[in-house]
Amino acid sequence: MREKSSYEGLQAKIRKLKLPGIETWKNKYPQRDYKVYLNVPEFTCLCPKTGLPDFACIYVEYIPDKLCIELKSFKEYIFAYRNIGIFHEHVVNRILDDIKQAAAPRLLKIEGVFNVRGGIQTTVNAEYRKR
Repeated sequence: MREKSSYEGLQAKIRKLKLPGIETWKNKYPQRDYKVYLNVPEFTCLCPKTGLPDFACIYVEYIPDKLCIELKSFKEYIFAYRNIGIFHEHVVNRILDDIKQAAAPRLLKIEGVFNVRGGIQTTVNAEYRKR
């Protein structure tokens, strides 16, 4: 019989968690592939187990299609994570899902470089490419 993990159930609702919306604006150069890089050097969230803060640099790279990300709303979206208990892997994948839904870019890459915790530094990458 498998022992129940003390982490089990902590992230059950993370995909449905209500966060501020990411607004967009119309891309005036949709015929061209160009890359946009957004860097968030002071990202914070909470460890879902201990409630202690986790710190990271979040790197976003995308090729816009018809829409571009509006930066003020993106900042408010990112700040909302400060009070959320979330695993590093889920942070990166949730950001990818939310940007994909808001802007539908041609290419989207998210990298989260999380500070050392318990002697381990974690980097998580996720990618989406429109087919």
